[in-house]
Amino acid sequence: LVTRAAYQQFTSITTRWFDNDIYGHMNNALHYQFFDTAVNGHLVETGVLDLHHGKTVFLVVETGCQYYSELAFPDVITVGFKVSKLGNSSVRYEVALFRNDAESAASKGHFVHVNVDRGTRRPVPIGPFAREFLGRLMA
Repeated sequence: LVTRAAYQQFTSITTRWFDNDIYGHMNNALHYQFFDTAVNGHLVETGVLDLHHGKTVFLVVETGCQYYSELAFPDVITVGFKVSKLGNSSVRYEVALFRNDAESAASKGHFVHVNVDRGTRRPVPIGPFAREFLGRLMA
């Protein structure tokens, strides 16, 4: 059982009509889009990630997800996330999707970002500002 209490940060995302697949629920691949949108949106909002002018960017190198119950339009999804590991150039996020006001997660997953030089795409150390911010999201 995965509950909201396990997460440090939350954001809400509204499902869309076309998120439902032929089976009448949100397609499993969309869970990854919700993970990505919530975490990267938070990084952009807080100034950790500059999508257009930053010298570094985060690239996803690993993902995974477990599904517990269905999500569907017109649900409002609360995305809970935290940092479970902060390395020299990488960060692992644990993420869960909660349907409407549910206390238990409909799905839980993870993904790993590697901080890379924008031009060379080679890993570089996470800078002090980002490291301090990500450290505050640690479990």
